[in-house]
Amino acid sequence: MTTSSAYLTIRGIDVDVVYKDIKNLHIGVYPPMGRVRVAAPKRLDDEQVRMAVVQRLTWIKRQREQLRSTARQSERAMETGESHYVWGLRRRLKVIERPGRAHLEIEGDRLLLYVPAHTTADRRRKHLDSWYRAQLREALPDLISKWEQRLDVEVPQWTIRRMKTKWGSCNRETRHISFNVELAKKHPECLEYIVVHEMTHYLERNHGIRFTTLMDSFMPDWRSRRDRLNESPLADEVWTDGA
Repeated sequence: MTTSSAYLTIRGIDVDVVYKDIKNLHIGVYPPMGRVRVAAPKRLDDEQVRMAVVQRLTWIKRQREQLRSTARQSERAMETGESHYVWGLRRRLKVIERPGRAHLEIEGDRLLLYVPAHTTADRRRKHLDSWYRAQLREALPDLISKWEQRLDVEVPQWTIRRMKTKWGSCNRETRHISFNVELAKKHPECLEYIVVHEMTHYLERNHGIRFTTLMDSFMPDWRSRRDRLNESPLADEVWTDGA
């Protein structure tokens, strides 16, 4: 069976389209975060697929919300014994109460959080969030510089912020790129994929065939990196003694 693919954004939803030698169009919404995939007959074009997806948007949004609700975990208590992901690796949290400035560090497979006694869980979460941001601020400059040279573009400004539905965003007018702080929890290859993805938007606004072609030329394994990002753990987990 011969196939071709496209990558469309429809009403704010990213959609993978695979054109095959089939009779009918099929739309699927997949865990954990509701990735949308369309298998379409080769006789259809992108606009016809777009219209078919628009007609099913209510159903698609309902499926995505159900998946996200199922995947969402309760907020962590920030206590010793929990686990938190750092660059794709799960690390056991150990809270150490002592006077002085709060800070975090990695020791083996543990994530050590030093805080004054009686520090609230909310304050501990804020310390962890700041630490994740620092991890990204350290990793991003080299990645951006590397891909500025390869793509022959310049990133004048970038920021790190918390985003509920996107790993990154690019404003083509200001050329400002934003990165989701959650990326510090994912494998470094996932961060590099988002860097290239957002920088490619300097060259192509939409997720159409040209965007897909550019991504294929810049980063041939971008689909596997994207899948690794979307299928990786969504939140903190509780360790067991046998973990």
